[in-house]
Amino acid sequence: MRAPILVGGAVAALFASALPAEAGPTIPDPPSDKIVIDIATVNGSGCPLGTAAVAVSEDNTAFTVTYSDYLAQVGGGAPPTAARKNCQLSLLVHVPGGFTYAIASADYRGYASLQPGARSTEKASYYFQGSPNTESRSHLFNGPYEDNWQATDETDWAQLVWAPCGVQRNFNINTEIRVSAGTSDPATTSYMTMDSTDGDISTVYHLAWKECPGT
Repeated sequence: MRAPILVGGAVAALFASALPAEAGPTIPDPPSDKIVIDIATVNGSGCPLGTAAVAVSEDNTAFTVTYSDYLAQVGGGAPPTAARKNCQLSLLVHVPGGFTYAIASADYRGYASLQPGARSTEKASYYFQGSPNTESRSHLFNGPYEDNWQATDETDWAQLVWAPCGVQRNFNINTEIRVSAGTSDPATTSYMTMDSTDGDISTVYHLAWKECPGT
């Protein structure tokens, strides 16, 4: 588990250019005070101990999760349990007083090698500890496919799920990658990763900020 990461700084509001004018109220600048993100727990077959790390951007607008052993595969003698891998991160986010945050978008990257007839899915779910609201997004890839892949989850401003003000709640991210052989030759191997051969692939989560009522 990594030590807490302290960062600071302020920049122009995130997503001000990405969202249409009618999408919501004026988005405040990120807080200038430091934020701290701790990894509370890391669980799952896609992120064995020591293979996932979190870093926060210097301007408080994003954080990155890096994986080094996140692989799902089928065929070629791979066991059935290898077809689906998942990772649940529980993050303790210490937010400067008077602010709350939401995940406005997330960028996922990796590599896929899918035989003709095979397919794979990347899925992510987001929720705050104790909240009944869960947001999920899925992305499907069909074989033949032999390339890097990228998927982006985006949420409109009006539909963002905000961390409760004045209460410390862990933020949970549950990701999974799944590969199905479909009609492909069972003797061949199809796989999907959330890493790469020349270094780790980073999953970037972009933060939106707003001031809490009464501040």
